[in-house]
Amino acid sequence: MSVRAATVEDRPDVMNVLDGAVLAADAATVRERIRENEVFVAVSADGERVLGALVLAGTHIDAVAVRRRRRGQGIGTALVEAAADRRERLTAAFDADLRPFYEKLGFDIEPTEEAGRLWGDRRSD
Repeated sequence: MSVRAATVEDRPDVMNVLDGAVLAADAATVRERIRENEVFVAVSADGERVLGALVLAGTHIDAVAVRRRRRGQGIGTALVEAAADRRERLTAAFDADLRPFYEKLGFDIEPTEEAGRLWGDRRSD
């Protein structure tokens, strides 16, 4: 598995991964973010299959998703680390059940005003 910037040709696979994770994503927005180098994909060792995707809006993680059968294999972590390599700061808003994932990645976590949602902030050293 490797992580790289998504290409326009990856957009259908990115949308498929995001849809499979039940994350709302607009295809036109994803296409624009790909053009701005703000979408990363984790691909299989042979480079043929998109296993996960991360969509940024500047320094904010809009979405990160991994194919259901590939979860728990470090793919989401690899995607966030790839984004962190390219940004001095990352933020994310997420459901409380994802707190351990973001804490493990070094995010400082705080509650939001929205019930069940948290805010994470990670800065490079």
